[in-house]
Amino acid sequence: MTNVKIVALSVDGAVCVAGEGDLFAGLSSIEGLEIEAGIMIDVPASECEGEAAGPAYAVYVAEGKFRGSLADLRAAVNVREDVLLEGFEVSVVDPELSNDEKKLLVMDVDSTLICQEVIDELAGHAGRAEAVASVTEQAMRGEIDFEHSLRTRVGVLEGLSEHVVDEVAARIVLTPGATALVEAFLERDYPVAVVSGGFVQVLKPVAQRLNLSYARANVLEIENGVLTGGLLGDIIDGQAKKDALQEWAKEEGVSKDQVIAVGDGANDILMVEAAALGIGFNSKSALAEVADARIEIQRLDAVRHFVGL
Repeated sequence: MTNVKIVALSVDGAVCVAGEGDLFAGLSSIEGLEIEAGIMIDVPASECEGEAAGPAYAVYVAEGKFRGSLADLRAAVNVREDVLLEGFEVSVVDPELSNDEKKLLVMDVDSTLICQEVIDELAGHAGRAEAVASVTEQAMRGEIDFEHSLRTRVGVLEGLSEHVVDEVAARIVLTPGATALVEAFLERDYPVAVVSGGFVQVLKPVAQRLNLSYARANVLEIENGVLTGGLLGDIIDGQAKKDALQEWAKEEGVSKDQVIAVGDGANDILMVEAAALGIGFNSKSALAEVADARIEIQRLDAVRHFVGL
């Protein structure tokens, strides 16, 4: 029997939401699963300076045993269309993630840590917002090569003043719950890192504001105060994100079994798969299909429920 932890998070905008008894009954009916009575928590709406307002949500947490692997139970949960689970995204995680062992949290930035897609914001100042946003969406769905799409999008920024980059950075809005999540990890001396296919010139002030342990992103080339339309150094793509996660885990002495990764797009897949717990945050379908857990509500602090913080 495999020890399991069930985390059911209410889905943003759900009309009907199951009750605590319904969730217990629905989960208990899964063949091979024996769970203890869980607990339902109503989490109030969030308001924090520098963040967007976050909706209230409900979470149901229970532990138990399953006759099979974690992957087997995830598959069993994913195919269910049970009215008793209505309005909830049910995830299955390893309860060992809730122990006191040192952990590492690695997150994507655009549309994960922050609300915006920075390249789209910059493109708006260059008068190419619509065209660039379309390419961004395709890249995040994994329909086109990320590096090629990034270089194409950055190319339209040629001639833009570096002051515009500063203006965009100053207007960054954190995702609801971002501050609480980061603080929950840092208070326990657990490192928090971000790795982004965006730009270090925008990420740096965000990382400083949150006291992040590590931050890595692409570098916009700027000459004489103007963007050249090019990038400096290696491109931060999906492989680079995975490499960063593994590098930081080794540097911090964190076991692979205690690494958590959170992302939303196709370029986060390798990073999410490399973590002990890979979480899709309001993610595109390409990532949602491989993620160990999913959050379908605009509350980044919901990550805490998976690891008992």
